[in-house]
Amino acid sequence: MKITIIGGGPGGYEAAIYAAKKGAEVVVVEKDKVGGTCLNRGCIPTKAFLASYDALEAVETAKNFGITVGEAEIDYPAIVARKNKVMTSLVKGIEYLFKANNVTLINGFGKLLDAHTVEVTKEDGSTETVSTDYIILATGSVPTCPPVFNVDRKRVITSDEILDFEEAPESLILVGGGVIGCEIGQFLSKMGTQVTVVEALPRIMATMDEDVSKQISRQFKKEKIKVIAGDGIAEVNPAEDHVDVKLASGKELSAAYCLVAIGRAPYTTGLGLENAGVEMAERGRVAVNENLRTNVENIYAIGDIISSAQLAHVATKEGFIAVDNIMGANKKATYHAVPGCVFTNPQLASVGTLEWQLQKEGKEPGKDYRTGSFDFKGLGKAQASGHLTGFVKVIVDMNDVLIGAEIVGAGASDMLQVFS
Repeated sequence: MKITIIGGGPGGYEAAIYAAKKGAEVVVVEKDKVGGTCLNRGCIPTKAFLASYDALEAVETAKNFGITVGEAEIDYPAIVARKNKVMTSLVKGIEYLFKANNVTLINGFGKLLDAHTVEVTKEDGSTETVSTDYIILATGSVPTCPPVFNVDRKRVITSDEILDFEEAPESLILVGGGVIGCEIGQFLSKMGTQVTVVEALPRIMATMDEDVSKQISRQFKKEKIKVIAGDGIAEVNPAEDHVDVKLASGKELSAAYCLVAIGRAPYTTGLGLENAGVEMAERGRVAVNENLRTNVENIYAIGDIISSAQLAHVATKEGFIAVDNIMGANKKATYHAVPGCVFTNPQLASVGTLEWQLQKEGKEPGKDYRTGSFDFKGLGKAQASGHLTGFVKVIVDMNDVLIGAEIVGAGASDMLQVFS
């Protein structure tokens, strides 16, 4: 049995190794480096940056714990170099695992010619044709860049470009107060950048409950990160050495750079899905059933190109399910307990159905569900460690069955597994 996987991100590379261990002949087609957005332009580089944030924060607050140190100095090129070293090491690790498990890696752009044939166009323009029994589409996503933003990747940039800056920008207008915006914005502010976050929705981190949003908003105010919520973008005009931004309200802003972080779109351009008759779903996503199979019997799709949460661990789990089903199982993807974490300070973490989602469905507190919360400032361990900011919140149905939970504070991403 031969399985060809287009895309070598957290969905694709994990599925490849898993399928190879199960005895399949596996080919992975990847146009860039293995590891995908998560490893090369997302989760891992931002976490490496945020680790530097944490180290600086520890030095700056050391005196609160009776430790005297000299004044901290930021060496931004060294921070970037460390980030690159981490990424390079992890990419090499995946390449090693491919070799150890006899997974064939073909570097190039994969396109379906039909349901059993993938054409790979390589960097030098040459092509290679792969005949296969099964195909798993795992091409991931790219930053969303509507024309209004005039993204030139010089002054108006995406999260892809900001990761490779050799020095922290003097000032930055950050469009989008979601996970990417909040993580990158807080890191750069700590590095000395004057950051303004613009969010069209009424609050930042609007995918979480309002009490969570308020906590991170308070922290941003404390760190002098300006937040403009409930206001959209009307115009973005890049110049030679700065960017002018006009908001929907008429307010005008100017900064050295404008970073657009309003979400990610599925990457299906040029994939040749029409050649195999693969049906599409809403917003450019690939339609799949609960087994993650497309309407074409031997083609599966996982990760950011389908309608599930755009998270690395979700793509990985979907990859395992797709492989098992190719091997004859009848496994279904379920999403009622998907953990999600934001590595800001304080950390934000959630799982299950949140209160705002219940209220959107018309459900009422005390009648359809109940909540309970506990502030960290009342906890001895929090007092001892100096991490007083945050709380734990649980959401249960009227039978006391846990249906959702949120944690704000130090270690939230670690503690969340209990609720998951």
